[in-house]
Amino acid sequence: MAKVRVYELAKEFGVESKAVMDQLKEMGEFVRSASSTIEAPVVRRLKEAFAGSAAVQDKARSGSSGPRAGAPAGGELEVTASIEQPSGGLGYWPAFWMLGPGQWPENGEIDIMEDVNSLSELSGTVHCGVDPGGPCNEPDGIGSGLVGCSGCQSGYHTYTMILNRTNTSDESITFYLDGNSYFTVTEAQVGTSTWQAAFDHNLSIILDLAMGGAYPNGVCNCTSPTSSTASGGTMSVAYVAAYSTSGGGGTTPPPTGSTGPITGYEGLCVDVRGANTANFTPVQVYTCNGTNAQQWTVVEAGSTLQALGKCLDINGGGTANGTTVDLYTCNDTGAQVFEPQSNGELYNPQSGKCLDDTGYGGSGTQLQIWACADTSNQQWKLP
Repeated sequence: MAKVRVYELAKEFGVESKAVMDQLKEMGEFVRSASSTIEAPVVRRLKEAFAGSAAVQDKARSGSSGPRAGAPAGGELEVTASIEQPSGGLGYWPAFWMLGPGQWPENGEIDIMEDVNSLSELSGTVHCGVDPGGPCNEPDGIGSGLVGCSGCQSGYHTYTMILNRTNTSDESITFYLDGNSYFTVTEAQVGTSTWQAAFDHNLSIILDLAMGGAYPNGVCNCTSPTSSTASGGTMSVAYVAAYSTSGGGGTTPPPTGSTGPITGYEGLCVDVRGANTANFTPVQVYTCNGTNAQQWTVVEAGSTLQALGKCLDINGGGTANGTTVDLYTCNDTGAQVFEPQSNGELYNPQSGKCLDDTGYGGSGTQLQIWACADTSNQQWKLP
């Protein structure tokens, strides 16, 4: 059996890449990212774990993740941390990064700080599009390459990323070391649709310390760790923080936590059928009536919509035209991300499609996803 990548196994298992990475960690097998390769014996153990453990399957469906943050349209997101990098030599691979929901690399990764082999250096990188190749040159991504970071193994330094969406047609990600910018990636470099799918939504904030792997091995042209590597190195973190500004502009989504009806074609309201809280209850358009079944809360930088304690969800994480939309336990997957657009559409990056009032069907019609068409049955007014 050839080596396979984490995200390929995730697709096979029907789960998030993060769930596979979490299970590997529980098995004592650490991988750095969704593009990391896994040896055949470990693949077999993974398949047994996902096939045989209900607890593992539940965890996989829920998509375990760290804290999440996103930049609202018209605003900015700053994610920053004060870190002292580990010393110890070849093989050490500290990282401060962010990972989007759904499929890798389509739904985004931002590596705010990576260093390898205790070189007093760092790099900033973004991942997007498709693997291999694509606009982000996967699996390598678009990165700064290693740049100098004097004293980063002997003291705390500040590593920062700013996702700038103040101009939603010209967005950018800039990396900073101790307040000084050293690398920028722009929307124009990868294309609008690829950028939106990767970065116009919430991402999980992650810190980890790996040992060995493709990045440190590639830099040293060796297999790490080696006999000269000192054990016991630590990555010390003084703080992690995320800040966002809402901006001004017509595409800014409502503030986190705003609640009320979502209205669409002919003034009908998005409604949980029968106010039933069971998973897979159809979400429909219905005559507005002011009930709790029509009270939707906009959360997670405007990308997730909740009613009756659960989330608006694309059935089975489907991506085809006509896939129905229902209510489901919130699970931080790409099937539950709906991004407000300037024309009123609610765009789902994982499928590349929009929330759609099926056939302009009238009260009682279940919603679906469909290719975005800027039509009146895809235009929604949020609370």
